[in-house]
Amino acid sequence: MKETPSANSTSAPRTDDERFVRIERVVKKFGESAAVDNVSLDIAKNELFALLGSSGCGKSTLLRMLAGLETTTAGRIFVDGEDLATLPPYRRPVNMMFQSYALFPHMTVEANVAFGLKQEGVPKNEIRERVADALNLVQMTRYAQRKPHQLSGGQQQRVALARSLVKRPKLLLLDEPMSALDKKIRQKTQLELVNIIEKVDVTCVMVTHDQEEAMTMANRLAVMSEGRIVQIGTPNDVYEFPNSRFSAEFVGSTNLFEGRVVEDEPDHIFVESEDLEARLYVSHGITGPLGMPVGISVRPERVLVTREKPATPHNWARGVVTDVAYMGSYSLYHVRLPGGKAVVSNLSSSQLMSEGAPAWNDDVYVSWSPASCVVVTQ
Repeated sequence: MKETPSANSTSAPRTDDERFVRIERVVKKFGESAAVDNVSLDIAKNELFALLGSSGCGKSTLLRMLAGLETTTAGRIFVDGEDLATLPPYRRPVNMMFQSYALFPHMTVEANVAFGLKQEGVPKNEIRERVADALNLVQMTRYAQRKPHQLSGGQQQRVALARSLVKRPKLLLLDEPMSALDKKIRQKTQLELVNIIEKVDVTCVMVTHDQEEAMTMANRLAVMSEGRIVQIGTPNDVYEFPNSRFSAEFVGSTNLFEGRVVEDEPDHIFVESEDLEARLYVSHGITGPLGMPVGISVRPERVLVTREKPATPHNWARGVVTDVAYMGSYSLYHVRLPGGKAVVSNLSSSQLMSEGAPAWNDDVYVSWSPASCVVVTQ
């Protein structure tokens, strides 16, 4: 994946390529309800950007405003410096691949891909060449004369992508692009789709509720909730350094311990939590007063489960194994602490084999390193 500058960076003026798509204080209201609430966002040229959130968070409405299928209540949208406000959908340098693919059932693959070019009055010879190139790009040349019902779900998706790319848009919009595919095909197709998009150097905005899909495909992503953007960053940044309780719990899974800061030094803090017997030790300082309420996020893969009490005086708790979910390459352990809180640990099969796997109802200890703790205050 290509690395791109963070949308939150203010250390230097941003170039035109870094602001290829500009969404400025956009609002969309339906009646008195705001589906999109004062959203501002910059997307770089040739970036694959994901809007991630649950149903009703506003991500699809924002995508439809980019496409021109919804009008903005307030705010402005620019693509490559061009204000889209006055442009109808068919005049925008934008193409959208719909969740249902929306292929014409009575047309061949070739005719489906050529349809938009014919509507624009492109010369026949040019249509023939561009359709052939698009089908070759998505490896569907040999299926050119088939009808959509003669294709698998993955093949239909490729045709829909070819139809979107053949018009050479500046901005490609993908609405839940993998939702119609089963899990095994979806995982394979995610990387194939990224490779195709990178070959044509098109800027792409993708909407998805699937965290794995966003993490696998996107250069950067925006987590949305209730019409607002909660966090923007690379998949690694959003997962490893969530900026709020919502991000920590929505992207992946986490163990969240509520507590209060009892010691704050430049290189560490101590947090007391009613959930734990031992203090929480975090290996970095924060800005805030003593006694400030905070949440400490610890990802399940960072939590160890042992029968022996940890030697460290911090970041541990005793508990009882209440459930074990075998997932093949790893197992999910659910450990109930004395105060009732459940801690989840993701333990690899190789680790369990080498150390001996705890079983249901075993008394165990859970522990984690100071570097595994992320402080969230929102």
